[in-house]
Amino acid sequence: MELRHLRYFVAVAEEEHMTRAAARLFMQQPPLSLQIKALEQELGVALFNRVGKRIQLNAAGKFFLSDARDILAKADAAVKRIKRFDLGEEGRMRVGYTSSSALHELTPEIISVFRKSHPLISLEIEEGPAHDLLCALEEERIDAAFVRSPVTHYPTLECIGLKEEEMVVAVPILHPLAARFEDGLDLAELHNELFILYGQVHGSGITEMLTQRCRELGFEPQAAQEVPRVMAAIQLVAAGFGICIVPQSLAMIQPKNVAYLRFKSEHTVTVPLNLAYRRNVDAQAIKRFLGLSKSLSSPPP
Repeated sequence: MELRHLRYFVAVAEEEHMTRAAARLFMQQPPLSLQIKALEQELGVALFNRVGKRIQLNAAGKFFLSDARDILAKADAAVKRIKRFDLGEEGRMRVGYTSSSALHELTPEIISVFRKSHPLISLEIEEGPAHDLLCALEEERIDAAFVRSPVTHYPTLECIGLKEEEMVVAVPILHPLAARFEDGLDLAELHNELFILYGQVHGSGITEMLTQRCRELGFEPQAAQEVPRVMAAIQLVAAGFGICIVPQSLAMIQPKNVAYLRFKSEHTVTVPLNLAYRRNVDAQAIKRFLGLSKSLSSPPP
């Protein structure tokens, strides 16, 4: 049995006249009659009562009509959905972000605008460490990820550089440096401080970048504690364990216990907000998400 047989059956059932049903289907009456008989033979059940030229559904035909209509409706809906999917108008997307990239204002803006402009696309969000997200991206368990790191170690991935964000120094509120709120700092001034370092192996990349900058200035950051996540690092700063250099967007955390100090303009330290994706991406929904992210991250003309 094919879908066309169900379409023939529904047309005849609704018209109750073979010739009118044939005209509706843009075919000749004899072939239509043969197709209906073939359907009944395949089912092993008569579907119509035939009285002269009149043809009417019998009890079995009425019972079968409901299912036939449902099947045709689902088939039509499936065709429409796959066409919308191919155009990037419907489907499912899984997007990940790290805890620090989630706090950058651009990340929720992109997600919000995409959801509003593509209401038929189901958007699933996952938060995690950068390395875990990038591995999930390579394994096609997610479709894109907002991260702070480059994707150099992941051969199947590429990334869009959305923004460069200034870093700030998080210090305990009673730390002597907290009085320097208005002055700004030079990274070299921190050479005697105890640092809370964060990140995992092949992780955020922020600690590695900062460590390299410190070495260029002639000192190695002294680690008071090492934690896997930047949020945990700020909590340790609040508890007085040491200082930490974090993206400026995290300055909303622990405002009563932590002071956030800028670097002097000539010594600004920045970190990227990147959107990672698979190099061979072909789904139109993902391409639209990437395109929207580029447009929202670009400065206005």
